[in-house]
Amino acid sequence: MDIITIEEVKVSANINEVKISCTNCNVRNLCMPADAKPDLLKRLDELVYIRKRLKSAGVLYHSGGRFHALYAVKSGFIKTESLHDDGRVQITGFYMAGEVFGFDGIATDEHMCTAIALEDSEICIIPLDRVRHVGHEFEAIQHHFYKLMSREIVRDHTIMMLLGSMQGEERLAAFMLNLSQRFHIRGYSRFNLILRMKREEIGSYLGMKVETVSRIFTKFQEQGLLNVHQKNIKIINLQGLKNLIDRHHIQ
Repeated sequence: MDIITIEEVKVSANINEVKISCTNCNVRNLCMPADAKPDLLKRLDELVYIRKRLKSAGVLYHSGGRFHALYAVKSGFIKTESLHDDGRVQITGFYMAGEVFGFDGIATDEHMCTAIALEDSEICIIPLDRVRHVGHEFEAIQHHFYKLMSREIVRDHTIMMLLGSMQGEERLAAFMLNLSQRFHIRGYSRFNLILRMKREEIGSYLGMKVETVSRIFTKFQEQGLLNVHQKNIKIINLQGLKNLIDRHHIQ
């Protein structure tokens, strides 16, 4: 995807690209500094200047594509995936409203992953050259993006620890608890979840076969931890899921 300039935005007839404003965004506090003052908000409106609409299964950028921007989810759900040399696809992340992604391209100026919409989504594009420019003037923005990058590093480290030391039941419990917390932060129920991803995608992310994911969901339902109906998951025993993780830490 090529960079879209302000001039191109003004004359664009593409309904999938719209000019946006951080000032009036209802998820601004999730992806931008929560205590931003009016002058900072004005500069943020100049920084995040376009929103792209993606249909379900639409590709935002490809692995190997030129890195020039970070991306924030306004609405919808995004997955990132990479391709192994043997042809296997590895899911590397799931992103929901208010989360920023695309940091994988900073080191090499090329994206290491492909970003795909799991449902109809709106994505805010944040050109990196503008982040650098504004960052010199507003330390709060620069510091905030450092925090976002740090969060991604911590998330990647957590996944590595999860895959390397936890059993299948513990991995899925940790995944469900993480989703529950992220939905709760956004004002949704922490108990009633609608999964945007398929069982195969969960398995790829957690390093498990799809049959194993389905079997553990069934076991969790039999144990009274979850009520599972296709993509609709109701967490019945939140503490029970936490106990699975605590049991791992004790061992």
